[in-house]
Amino acid sequence: MLTEDEKKEISGHLKDYPTKRAACIEALKVVQRSKRWISDESLKDIAGYLDMTVDELDSVATFYNLVFREPVGRHVILICDSISCWILGYTKLYEHLSNTLGISFGQTTEDDRFTLLPIPCLGTCDHAPALMIDNDLHRDLSPGKLDEILKKYD
Repeated sequence: MLTEDEKKEISGHLKDYPTKRAACIEALKVVQRSKRWISDESLKDIAGYLDMTVDELDSVATFYNLVFREPVGRHVILICDSISCWILGYTKLYEHLSNTLGISFGQTTEDDRFTLLPIPCLGTCDHAPALMIDNDLHRDLSPGKLDEILKKYD
């Protein structure tokens, strides 16, 4: 069930779009910010609120790799695996994160703190390798820098 706050925030976005359906990405983002992911129940509720079918909304939700259709941790680490990042140290970063956190891609730490996911490009090739944690971009990385960065996220 959508909360009253979620409905209010989604309704605030409706004025920016010609139809309710056109606000579907904003609505998904609102609910994901609140619940961390889009469950089947949330998808059904959002679709009903926007006068869409569940299948129509699911096709949007599954198209975008930053709409999470499975539970994620409190912080999502998106590590860039583009060719620039790969050449400049992606493998060492991934191995360090995987060993430090005890998880692989698509997994969440036991304490629900981090989920580790690949992303095809962060658009910062001139400062590769790079990753994002939540909305924070971290560039020019080395395994040694990662430990300090991870400490900032409770």
